[in-house]
Amino acid sequence: MAAQKFSRQRQLIKEFLMTRKDHPTADIVYKNVRRQNPNISLGTVYRNLTLLADNGEINRLNVGDGVDHFDGDTSLHYHFVCRVCGGVTDLDADPDQIDSLNALAAAGFEGHVAGHMTYFYGTCRNCICSR
Repeated sequence: MAAQKFSRQRQLIKEFLMTRKDHPTADIVYKNVRRQNPNISLGTVYRNLTLLADNGEINRLNVGDGVDHFDGDTSLHYHFVCRVCGGVTDLDADPDQIDSLNALAAAGFEGHVAGHMTYFYGTCRNCICSR
């Protein structure tokens, strides 16, 4: 993959994502990055999010709500999706446990398992406390 030319807009998007743990949508990224760069367009945000995800610099999450969420943390970790508020948050997991799940899946598969994407669903603490 060819190296990309530096883009201040792409850098702003990536820096914004690195400050977030709530896995915002492109619209939320746009609304926030626009505060620093009022001339940025929604199309530019979408294109740069796609480029960053395709380059492995961020993660694109599809949690079943019909919209992509974006995660600046590319380390091995799982995600929790609240079925009440729709929030997406990180779940800490030991990387060895993640690798062991890959090995478990590979044991019954005639091929190579390179990784997996897992989402856990339930009710977040905020939604439980507000009931």
